[in-house]
Amino acid sequence: MRVFNGKKAAEDYMSTHTLAFSTPELTLMRYSFWLGDIVLDPNNREQKVPRIMTFVEEKDFEPVQVIDDEKYIPTGAVRSTGMYGNPVTETGTNVKYCSECGVKNSTTARFCTECGMTLD
Repeated sequence: MRVFNGKKAAEDYMSTHTLAFSTPELTLMRYSFWLGDIVLDPNNREQKVPRIMTFVEEKDFEPVQVIDDEKYIPTGAVRSTGMYGNPVTETGTNVKYCSECGVKNSTTARFCTECGMTLD
């Protein structure tokens, strides 16, 4: 995967330009124009590329675990703090009962606070 190394680009820019009297907006505008300048490609001196391409590197990343918002699996890490789920306990007929474990849940809850089952 090719990624832009913004930190290296910013350090390179800051080391060669005096910005003591510039405003942040002016500095950012100058930096963006500097990244867009056409320069010789360091890998192929016969070709010209935008300077931003000289800061693009090949990186190998591990696959990222995708978080599914529709399926909730409780770990129990937050349950003992008293801040798990809705802090207002529902009383009366305005409650949802979990079809899996039978626990009372808030009418606005999407998942059961006990077992994590999706509530209808």
